[in-house]
Amino acid sequence: MLTGMDRISQLVEQYPDRKLQTLMHVINKTTLKEVHKKQETGKASGIDNVTKTEYAEKLDENLENLLARMKTFSYRPQPVRRTYIPKEGSNDKLRPLGIPAYEDRLVQGVVAELLNVIYEPRFYVFSYGFREGRDCHMAIKYLDNILMGKTSWVVDADIKGFFDNVDHEWMMKFLEHEIADKNLLRYIKRFLKAGIMEAEQFTETDSGVPQGGLCSPVMANVYLHYVLDMWFAVKAKKSSRGMAEMVRYADDFVCCFQYEDDARNFYEALKERLAKFGLELSEDKSQIIRFGRFSGGDAGTFDFLGFTIISGKSRSGNYCVKYRTSEKKLKAKRAKVKKWLWQNMHTPIGELIKKLNVKLRGHYNYYGLSHNFKKMNGFYRYVERTLFRILNRRGGKKKLNWEKFGKIIRHNPLLLPMITVPLW
Repeated sequence: MLTGMDRISQLVEQYPDRKLQTLMHVINKTTLKEVHKKQETGKASGIDNVTKTEYAEKLDENLENLLARMKTFSYRPQPVRRTYIPKEGSNDKLRPLGIPAYEDRLVQGVVAELLNVIYEPRFYVFSYGFREGRDCHMAIKYLDNILMGKTSWVVDADIKGFFDNVDHEWMMKFLEHEIADKNLLRYIKRFLKAGIMEAEQFTETDSGVPQGGLCSPVMANVYLHYVLDMWFAVKAKKSSRGMAEMVRYADDFVCCFQYEDDARNFYEALKERLAKFGLELSEDKSQIIRFGRFSGGDAGTFDFLGFTIISGKSRSGNYCVKYRTSEKKLKAKRAKVKKWLWQNMHTPIGELIKKLNVKLRGHYNYYGLSHNFKKMNGFYRYVERTLFRILNRRGGKKKLNWEKFGKIIRHNPLLLPMITVPLW
C-alpha cells in the first residue's frame, strides 16, 4: 500500500500541471512520529522550553492533542526564539538563528517533507541547495563544466539579506500555483506570521523566513524557483544571443555568459527582477568579471561556496579552472580550530589528537578538490604549529621542543591532507 506521501508523489508525477487539493491528511500521528524520531536529542529548545525527551514522555497523548487542535484550527504556532551564532568568516559579526517550539518543529518537519515531494520534480537541474541527493560538490562540478565551455563572462551576484526579506504575500501566491488545499496554506501562513521572541521582546514578522525553521530551506527554494530560476530559464537565457547558464545553491548563485553584453544586460534586468519581489542585489558584493579560456590574461576571480575560483593551466599546459579555499573561510577555520585547541588544551594528548583528526577529516572532505592541495597543506601546517604552542602551555618544568613534538606526532599522527573530491 502507498503511504500518503507516496501517493502525493505519484500524483505529482502523473499530473504535473494539476493543483493538489487535499493534503492535510498527510499531517497525522505516523508522520509526526517519524519527524520526532529524526530530531536530535539535546538540541536547544524554543520559547516553550520543551525538549525532545520531555515531549516523548507522553508522546501519543501530546500528538493526539496536537492533531485535535489542528482539526479545529485552534493550534497556532508559537513565536520563534531568536538567538545569534558567530558568522563564519567574521570575528565580530553574528548570524540570527530561529529556534521553533518543539511542537511547531514537528509540524514544520512534515510540511517541509510535503513541500519537497511536491516541488522536487519542478525544481530546475541547476538548483542544488537543500535538496536531497544534491550537495555543494555537485554544484561545483556543474559550474566547472560550464566554466570549461564557452564562458567568457561571469555574473557573481549576492542577494542582500535574502532570508529576512522574503515577501509573505508573494510566497503564498507561489505556493498557490501548485497547492489548492486552503487549510494547509492557512497553516503555512501562520508559520510565516508567528513572529520572533528575542530577550522576552515579541516582534511581528511581516517578511522573511526564520533561519533555523525546518520549513525555511524548502520555502526559500520555492521562492527563488519562481523569482530567479524560472525567469532565468524561460526569459533571460532565451533572450541572450550566446551561451547563458546558471548554478544556484540556496541564495548563492553564479551566472555564466558567452558575451559581455548579455552579462551586462542580465545584471541590470536582475536588479529590476529582484526588486519586484521585495529583494535587493547587494551591489558591493556583486560583480561582472571576465573569466574563461578566452579571457587571456584579463581573467578575474570570484568566490562560490567557500572556494575562490580562478583560471589556470594544468601540468600539461591546457586551460583549466582551479579552486582554492577562500581566504575568508580559511581565516575563519583557523580561528575556530585555534579556539577549540585552547579550550581543550588539558585533554590527554592521544584523545586530543584523535578529536582534532575528526575536524581535519571534515575540512579535507569539503575542501579536498583537485588543485587545492597547497591550501589544505597550509591549513595542516597551521594546525600543527598551533598544537605545538598549545602543548607548550600545558605547564610543567620541561618545555616541549620540535624533536619531542615529532615523537608525539609519530605515536599519535595528525591526519595528512588529501584530495577527496577529484573534479575529473
